[in-house]
Amino acid sequence: MLISIIGNAGCGKTTLFQALSGIDMSSQRAANPGSITTIDVPDERLDALTKIFRPKKTVYARIEAADTAAIREGDAKNETMNPKMLHQLRFSDAFLLVLRCFDNGYAVDPVGDYHALNTEFILADMAQIEKRLERIENQNGKKDNPLLQQEKALLEECLSHLNTGKPLSTIPTIRETGKMLRSFQFLSEKPMMVVINHAEEGGREMEGVMEAIRLALPDNVPAVAACAKLEAELALVTPDERSGLMAEYAIAETIRSRIIQLSSRTLGLISFLTVGEDECRAWPIQEGMNAQDAAGTIHTNFYDKFIRAETVAYDAFIEHNGFAGCKKAGLWRLEGKTYIVRDGDILTIRAGS
Repeated sequence: MLISIIGNAGCGKTTLFQALSGIDMSSQRAANPGSITTIDVPDERLDALTKIFRPKKTVYARIEAADTAAIREGDAKNETMNPKMLHQLRFSDAFLLVLRCFDNGYAVDPVGDYHALNTEFILADMAQIEKRLERIENQNGKKDNPLLQQEKALLEECLSHLNTGKPLSTIPTIRETGKMLRSFQFLSEKPMMVVINHAEEGGREMEGVMEAIRLALPDNVPAVAACAKLEAELALVTPDERSGLMAEYAIAETIRSRIIQLSSRTLGLISFLTVGEDECRAWPIQEGMNAQDAAGTIHTNFYDKFIRAETVAYDAFIEHNGFAGCKKAGLWRLEGKTYIVRDGDILTIRAGS
């Protein structure tokens, strides 16, 4: 899962990246777009299973967070967005937009900054669709191709929606009807989360500001407030020092922990677990995924040659002291391809050779 941290110049993107990564960015180049950090997602279930199986390796679900270059007004229209960064944005699973809510000599307008960036994404998607429609129109010999005509109709629907100034994420049926458009990786279709970056002394006064910002943002764009500068400092100190600073500034939970939870909710992620002497591991998947698709996240052969999934719920495994106890209690199950995997399921995949 790749999340790109985005925003305009001076909003605090790189500072937030430091808060999430624990990397001291002051020792590197001031602008280091493209830096990626991997964040392990804490999981008490996996910790407990590790104590039971004592595996050679424990692998948590992971989030990758990437810093990016600033996005400026006119980048889409003028085609001045860095191609490498644009490629990264298109293949991101979600965006973490940093909106400045502190005085750095320029007007403070987080809602305006949101709309400006959203406009850049809309314009980039419109340009992409228009180019594709032009290519389809030039393929005269394929006008009787039903798939091509279906693609054309979907693209025209998307373009019409974008022309109203709304992102593709606000089309209710985009994920169901737009599967054939998945390869386009439209920017305005991707889930977005917002961090309102405020000054150190502004934390206690942010409640009213946050309420106004939330009302201005679409319902599908969650927002949290944080002082990225302070959070970056917390990421670089010892645990004892961190606890003291968090108490001093009345911070109940670090932004790193909050972003992990927010990302899982926004992307609709759950985790199933695999266990054994070699490895205990959490596998993040989309909620609603079936057993065969879940098996494919482990290895493509498990998808292609799927036979069944031996399944036990984590809570049942702990309550009944392992697989043997679950079998005795009738809680160990054999599930087929269409079984919908639940959060915390312990799966053993059986596949053909």
